[in-house]
Amino acid sequence: MTIEVSHQTQHRFQTLVLPVAGSTHLKAIMAAFPELFASIADYIRSDFKGEAGEIHQFYHAHQRVFLVGLGEHPKFGELLKAFRSFGIKCKNKIGVELGIQLQVLPEGYADLATWAEAVVNGLFLSTYQLGKFKSEAGEAHPLLEEKARVSLLVPESTEDSVQKAAQRAQLFASTQLEIFDLVNAPANHKSPQDLARWAKNSGKKFGYRVQVLDKDAISAQGMHALLAVNQGSAEPPAFITMEYRGKGENIPTIALVGKGVTFDTGGLSIKPSTNMHLMKSDMGGAAAVLGTLEMAARLELPVHLVGIIPSTDNCVDATALKPGDVIGSYSGKTIEVIDTDAEGRLILADGLAYAIKNHAPDILIDLATLTGSAVRTFGYHAAALFSNDENLARRLSRAGDASGERVWQLPIWDVYKEDIKSDIADVKNFSGKPAAGAISAAKFLEFFTDNHPSWAHLDIAGVAFSETDYSPAKSASGFGIRLLITCLEDLLHHSETGPE
Repeated sequence: MTIEVSHQTQHRFQTLVLPVAGSTHLKAIMAAFPELFASIADYIRSDFKGEAGEIHQFYHAHQRVFLVGLGEHPKFGELLKAFRSFGIKCKNKIGVELGIQLQVLPEGYADLATWAEAVVNGLFLSTYQLGKFKSEAGEAHPLLEEKARVSLLVPESTEDSVQKAAQRAQLFASTQLEIFDLVNAPANHKSPQDLARWAKNSGKKFGYRVQVLDKDAISAQGMHALLAVNQGSAEPPAFITMEYRGKGENIPTIALVGKGVTFDTGGLSIKPSTNMHLMKSDMGGAAAVLGTLEMAARLELPVHLVGIIPSTDNCVDATALKPGDVIGSYSGKTIEVIDTDAEGRLILADGLAYAIKNHAPDILIDLATLTGSAVRTFGYHAAALFSNDENLARRLSRAGDASGERVWQLPIWDVYKEDIKSDIADVKNFSGKPAAGAISAAKFLEFFTDNHPSWAHLDIAGVAFSETDYSPAKSASGFGIRLLITCLEDLLHHSETGPE
């Protein structure tokens, strides 16, 4: 797909698309392009309101015309989702020559580059093919054809900024599409070593350092919690460290730690069979870290970024970790294992402690598909956010609103420490209570942050693998990459211009 930016509107396209943000915006568009609506204006006003998800098609001068509804006051996430959905639903109608009319923005909107980035990102994501393991490939998306061309029609004064935004959108989409494949891959095609290979290939391609510790090195380092989860597995664990160092002096060091459980049976505390097949996605946190490191390198952000992924599967075997076992950890603290299905926090404990000891980050963020509690609280629309740093929490919340990957903060008051107190070890991995499961998991992780002053935990269980337009079943969303990059750019901007 080739993206062109132009202020010329005389060209006739196979397909012309007009994004519409509500009825007021529709009136402005109809006034700006009366020739499009001359004979059908009353029908359009009657049949189309510009609501989110609404798509209306008609024909004008030998071209298809689509009105794509965005809803009132759409933000970046709504724009991206609308064009991703449009590209999927209308795949067999849009052809290979597409014009997108962006010359009339809704009242109150001035940042056309942001609109263009969302539109292009969404269109590229719409080309994703989910059936990678089918014996026969499905019909290819027309926008994947070599001759496919998308023209963004914009005011002449904005051409340069829109071109840059479109290029940025293409970079994001290419990384996100690879992450989709990684998260959607079944467990027999996705071992810890496969995650390591992905990281190495990306590091080699985009110029950042990757180190992978094998099982012997993990043991020598004393990562006992990671090794304990791995006890029942035929696949050895991997501990992946990625390090990107951007240009600049006194740049901040930020560590990201992602849960890399490539399949989670629950161990001896085995999960019900009904949805266990979805547990191939339990490395969604690792995927977000992989994608963020790659994007930071591709965008050449002036930041020192460290990505850490402890990776294993969680299987059932005669040697598997047992409820009631007491295990060690990289930090030296001991853990009473109440529930072997609370394994993600165990491997993250080693990852967090390692990041602090070996990289001394200014900011520490972990991401994990951690608890059903977070899903029950927020469904599939937001991640649970926990932080001991209100400035960091505000940045992440702001980035979530700006990127469309929303988060909502929950408390980590000290009263919740009671939930993870153990009689026989320093801490236990599960409260056993039917309430506040996401909070007690966060308190467990906090125990291994060594009182780091700027830490955040994102429980992305409901949003990393959720309902999308690609199929009736759940699939990868790529959640976390745009959120983290937006947060990093916000942090870097304020470090240059002064405090918030």
